[in-house]
Amino acid sequence: MPSSIRTARTSSAAPGSRRAPAPAAIDARSAEATPQSVFLNNEEAARFLSLSPRTLEKHRVIGGGPRFRKFGRRVVYALIDLETWANARSCESTSDPQYAVVR
Repeated sequence: MPSSIRTARTSSAAPGSRRAPAPAAIDARSAEATPQSVFLNNEEAARFLSLSPRTLEKHRVIGGGPRFRKFGRRVVYALIDLETWANARSCESTSDPQYAVVR
């Protein structure tokens, strides 16, 4: 086996693995540096919003959730869209006229 193949095989992925290594966790500093280029999958977006992943799935079907993008079968959310959606749902009290609308 040529050494270049052995070198490529000893990368961070496990030998014989077809999956790419998992991306590093997104921290607040990297999210602030490039908010337009940060995408989160359904589980990561749900964790970011402190929601169930199933809640985001329901919002995609019935509407009213954050904007999302489809890349083939993959669904991703831009961090900036999640923040915009969350900020649009802020209320000062339960008597706020907007409270009934965003519930």
